[in-house]
Amino acid sequence: MQALVIAAHGSHLNPDASDPTYAHADAIRETGAFDEVREAFWKEEPHFREVIRTLESEEVFVVPLFISEGYFTEQVIPRELRLEEWDPQKWESDGTSASQVTLEAGDVDKTVHYCGPVGTHDAMTDVIVGRAERVTEDPDVGEGFGLAVVGHGTERNENSAKAIEYHTERIRERGRFDEVKSLFMDEEPEVDDVTDFFESADIVVVPLFIADGYHTQEDIPEDMGLTEDFRLGWTVPAEVEGHRIWYAGAVGTEELMADVILERAADAGADLGDAIDAIVTDASLSSAADGPSRPTETGD
Repeated sequence: MQALVIAAHGSHLNPDASDPTYAHADAIRETGAFDEVREAFWKEEPHFREVIRTLESEEVFVVPLFISEGYFTEQVIPRELRLEEWDPQKWESDGTSASQVTLEAGDVDKTVHYCGPVGTHDAMTDVIVGRAERVTEDPDVGEGFGLAVVGHGTERNENSAKAIEYHTERIRERGRFDEVKSLFMDEEPEVDDVTDFFESADIVVVPLFIADGYHTQEDIPEDMGLTEDFRLGWTVPAEVEGHRIWYAGAVGTEELMADVILERAADAGADLGDAIDAIVTDASLSSAADGPSRPTETGD
């Protein structure tokens, strides 16, 4: 038997923070690829510490629903899961290349494949581009457009910016958009000045965040000048200083995030059958039926 644990942050303050985690878990559960699928959180129940002890499966794949390698993925989650002999060096990562490490849980007879975060997996690049397609309602969006990939950024963890820059460079190399740049909330270059960094009249802004919340639904829209008060909402696109800003909201709410989770598990050796194809097909059908996801209302 094999089980999947999706490890996310959660929130005591924002009841919607865990919605993407449950949605992606449900989508994966429906594929039947795993005998058990569990959600686990740092700030909500069920907690990291108990989740493995609720499983019957002997083989467990843990995928952190986090953007970057850092404090939570390297310290908090392994500690709370009680993974024996864990050491961040086992990932042999440069900050964006963590794959997986096979370890034993401390007090149960289970093999745990601890995976790198979803945010640094190559499949995330396609999710970012897909987000741009959805918000513009154009599957070929690119020519004449600039793309801003936005991260939190912090001087306390250099890997926070590395994940953003990694996907920015991968998208830039494809040559699809006229301009592709990394912007941040808490370090330079700042998203507040988004129009200063682009010549393109149309700019798609995709925040590399797991869930919509305070930052994506309040700070960023106000800082970019989409609205004076987030409670009033904003238009998509919004006219700002001679540019049209297509604000896409948190990338982690995209249905294709379930694919990234599965890709992480597959890289660690999970037997998934045709689950990845099923997720990609379902996401494509849903996107065609529903149209773009436009954050014109607050998410908190």
